[in-house]
Amino acid sequence: MLVLLPPSEGKASSGRGAPLKPEALSLPGIGTAREAVLDELVELCAADEDKAREVLGLSEGLRGEIAKNTELRTAGTRPAGEIYTGVLYDALGLATLDAAAKKRAARSLLVFSGLWGAVRVTDRIPSYRCSMGVRLPGLGALGAHWRAPMASVLPEVAGDGLVLDLRSAAYAAAWKPKGEVAGRTASVRVLHAPTRKVVSHFNKATKGRIVRSLLTAGIAPKGPAELVEALRDLGYVVEEQAPTRTGTAWTLDVLVDEVH
Repeated sequence: MLVLLPPSEGKASSGRGAPLKPEALSLPGIGTAREAVLDELVELCAADEDKAREVLGLSEGLRGEIAKNTELRTAGTRPAGEIYTGVLYDALGLATLDAAAKKRAARSLLVFSGLWGAVRVTDRIPSYRCSMGVRLPGLGALGAHWRAPMASVLPEVAGDGLVLDLRSAAYAAAWKPKGEVAGRTASVRVLHAPTRKVVSHFNKATKGRIVRSLLTAGIAPKGPAELVEALRDLGYVVEEQAPTRTGTAWTLDVLVDEVH
């Protein structure tokens, strides 16, 4: 099972670990594309703070994030699973998983990123600010920048099992499963049951809880149909929409009344 996650806007501090080693990150096949984003982001933030704030879409109160980006190659690092914070990651609670569940997380979780493309939760990265929606002056829109590199490596990373896609739309733009891989991909929406609408807090927290439930139970469904059964066994209310044509993904709606 491969689980595709969005990152979080909020991030923990970089920590005191060794500086970034780009060559040590997972998915080495996208390394050249990573270096291109890293180089331009550092250069942009070091050269013109006002322009960088505009490009990155930061408010005046987040101006300090620009200085953080200038130090990406020298700042301390920590595992990506510790860098990313926020509702989904709080609900996932990687730090409180037992040893077996942590090993499953290291194998199966892949966090998409405007800067890194995608990383494992064990990859050591510094704290940064660069969303997938950013359009860098030299490289252009990051979603488009990542599309070809991702297409070249992710089908192999996906292996022959389930791909559980929990990304938001901006991050889903960087890689869309196709062909046979799409047929075993399940894209999940979380809907507030009384209104049938997506509500941000319900959406993020429930996705985190779903991943934690699967990791804790040691469940690795082989495909979308098996995932539906597993989620129902775990107590979730799920409505599935199987693809109507080959080469497209399943859509699962998880209905919630409230999030504890």
